[in-house]
Amino acid sequence: MTSFIIVRRYALFSLALLCASRAFAAYPDRALHLVVPFPAGGAADLVARLIAKPLSSSLGQAVIIENKPGADGIAAAQSVANAAPDGYTLFMATYGALSAAPALHKTLPYDPQRDFTAIAGAGHFSYFLFAHPDVPASNLAQLQAYIHTHPGQLNFGTGNPGALVMTTEWAQAQHLELTHISYKGEVPAMNDFLAGRFELMVATPSNTLPWVQKGKLKALVALQDHRSALLPLVPDMVESGMKALTMDTWAGLLGPAGLPVPIRDRLYTELQRILSDPALQTEFARQGFESQASSPTQFEGLIAQQLGAWRTAITAAGLEPQ
Repeated sequence: MTSFIIVRRYALFSLALLCASRAFAAYPDRALHLVVPFPAGGAADLVARLIAKPLSSSLGQAVIIENKPGADGIAAAQSVANAAPDGYTLFMATYGALSAAPALHKTLPYDPQRDFTAIAGAGHFSYFLFAHPDVPASNLAQLQAYIHTHPGQLNFGTGNPGALVMTTEWAQAQHLELTHISYKGEVPAMNDFLAGRFELMVATPSNTLPWVQKGKLKALVALQDHRSALLPLVPDMVESGMKALTMDTWAGLLGPAGLPVPIRDRLYTELQRILSDPALQTEFARQGFESQASSPTQFEGLIAQQLGAWRTAITAAGLEPQ
């Protein structure tokens, strides 16, 4: 009798494995949804769309972009955390929802490490400090001097938590009095910026570069430790005398917690291939995005490390959790 029970259990276990393997082999058999935590037209959205098209071709199924902007990416992250871990709901995650939001908010409806499956890191966004042409400054030193002589008279707009933290940390370090205006993304902020409703903005080049080229905006600093090929005449942080950033403005692909390893590995392999395509790398670079695939394990480590880095920066900026 004991032998019969053992054989029966083995048979059931083998059947379960067979059914699971067949399910994984059929993946995907319908459209995938890629959730983006910013409005259409923003840097994260453009990067997601560059990834979605070749991913759709290789998987043989549509990859539908779902834009869920606002609340520092929390709404988008929560929708993915609550989704079934079947590989059909994915998150084009950025540092905002998983690195900055935990320190900017007292409570979150998800755990940034336990409620997601790391699939692959995708790269890093580039940021610049931009000014409206009405601001009488052509470099950082002139800008800081002007703000000191006109305290509280300049406004800065932000479309993401990175812009808020970077601007506030800089202002705190230099004892600058600025007024903050928040937006759900860089795209909604752009009309007000061009109209002069606010004078300063830390932003990606995706939505600002054309206006710099037309003389409608000024780029003062590349917020990194080297000059950008997009705006090679703009000095970097070191040249401008700014403190180097410890935070990483990363982006990557996540799924809900419990995503099966075969599906995770399939998606990682596909993303690695996409990010290594020279033609796509050129397109990414045009958006100010430095593409670089990292493994699930490497990506998990980055997420864990950046939780501390962003918390330190947010504390240094004097920002209190809301």
